[in-house]
Amino acid sequence: MNSQALAYTPEVERETAAIRERLSIVVDEKKWRIAAPYVAEINRLKREKNAIILAHNYQPSDIYFGVADVTGDSLKLAQEAAKTTADVIVQAGVYFMAETAKVLNPHKTVLIPDMHAGCSLADSITAADIALLRQKYPGVPVVSYVNTSAEVKAASDVCVTSGNAIKIVKAMNVPKLIFLPDEYLAKYVASQCPETEIIAWKGHCEVHELFTPEYIREIRAEHPGVVVLAHPECAPDVLAESDFVGSTAQMQDYVTDKHPPRVVLITECSMSDNVYAENPDLEFIKPCQLCPHMQLMTLPKILHSLQTMTHEVKIEKAIQEKALLSIQKMLDLSK
Repeated sequence: MNSQALAYTPEVERETAAIRERLSIVVDEKKWRIAAPYVAEINRLKREKNAIILAHNYQPSDIYFGVADVTGDSLKLAQEAAKTTADVIVQAGVYFMAETAKVLNPHKTVLIPDMHAGCSLADSITAADIALLRQKYPGVPVVSYVNTSAEVKAASDVCVTSGNAIKIVKAMNVPKLIFLPDEYLAKYVASQCPETEIIAWKGHCEVHELFTPEYIREIRAEHPGVVVLAHPECAPDVLAESDFVGSTAQMQDYVTDKHPPRVVLITECSMSDNVYAENPDLEFIKPCQLCPHMQLMTLPKILHSLQTMTHEVKIEKAIQEKALLSIQKMLDLSK
């Protein structure tokens, strides 16, 4: 595509006017004039190729509001991926999310704009690790966080997200289970499910583990009355300092329903912009932690992905079929 096609023209301005209005408080005019031509062209290509874009809550606002067809946490993205009639799915997120979409849609084309968009949690556990855990704890079911590879999901009994983990563990109604790979999420679930002994792994999110209790206390001192919402991937002492613990979707719902006048989201900070854009009357204290993997997604990369149909996600059939069982069990138990 030549540079002229990506100019900010009157036609582009008209096509993107409604999106621009929605983003006005989080994207300035200079940045928008660069982004808008990509937004217009991506949306045109989506129609041409019967494609949809799934964007996680941690995506930058120009992607989240500009080109995404489905936005949400890992659970919602998985649910919508299972229902889509699109021929092409583009995952604006990280690789394990694209794999989940492919597991649920083995006959569709699933694209990830940047193959380097990984996850410290997914990298912390392998199917071989699960095999050793099963030897050590025979007969104990394995619950895997959705932040894992397709191979790990295939080796597990059921998947969970941060939004449904407690519900699914309670529904399983077993005396003991293995929960991997997020140690902190496992500890939080254990605190809410005392009837079940939970064996945790030692994986951590490289973003959430940076938050500390001292950081939250500093925010409270500088911003009296602030309501602190924290993601359960944070350490237990961070959660203890917070007013509410929940997934990204649960945080969004809290802000919408409770409408706290001053709020901070203890999670990846792109999400603060996205929630603020929908709640401009509230004061958001923005944390400074960005996920380097989520930030690899950009409008130019998404456009290139649709133009060239790269990079296509492929999963071996045997792994896909086994991973589907654990994901489908999660979706069934989430209803």
